[in-house]
Amino acid sequence: MTIDEALSKLDENIRRLKIEYETYFNGGSPRPPRDTVFRVETAIKKYSGEMGELNFAQRFRFNQLAQKYAVYNDLWRRRLKDIEEGRAPIARRREASVAFEGPFRVVCADLTPEVVDQLLGALVRAKHQVGDPVENLDPARFAQFVRQKAEQVKQKLGCAQVQFSVSIEDGKVRFTAGKA
Repeated sequence: MTIDEALSKLDENIRRLKIEYETYFNGGSPRPPRDTVFRVETAIKKYSGEMGELNFAQRFRFNQLAQKYAVYNDLWRRRLKDIEEGRAPIARRREASVAFEGPFRVVCADLTPEVVDQLLGALVRAKHQVGDPVENLDPARFAQFVRQKAEQVKQKLGCAQVQFSVSIEDGKVRFTAGKA
């Protein structure tokens, strides 16, 4: 794996960590995402020690990712402290069964990273609610799958916009794409 690919993977892991923390804070997960935190922090420590091997653009990108993680980590640390001290927001105090209020729908012409993140977050919350595992959900592969599915729907149905939806039917999570 090249350094640029590793930095892209670090960026995806930070984005996934953000989604997993939001899922936790909104009651969709019983505990914080410690495994993903470990992966991100290990990668940051690795490249902090190898700064001499990075070119200028790679150092800049790494520093940008490390700063992004530091800002998010400070926010998450404060929110965890609030939960531990009993000052948690109302959403965290509710039961996990309220976490997914579906169905979740989004209509888009062009897929942005924010839309993909919203879809992945809704899918994770729905899977948590029905008890399905979410450890095998890779954000990069999910984003690629969603883009491919959007193109297939646009070509097959001849439409400019695609509607994605996440719902729970008969105790199973359904992820669908169709004409908007």
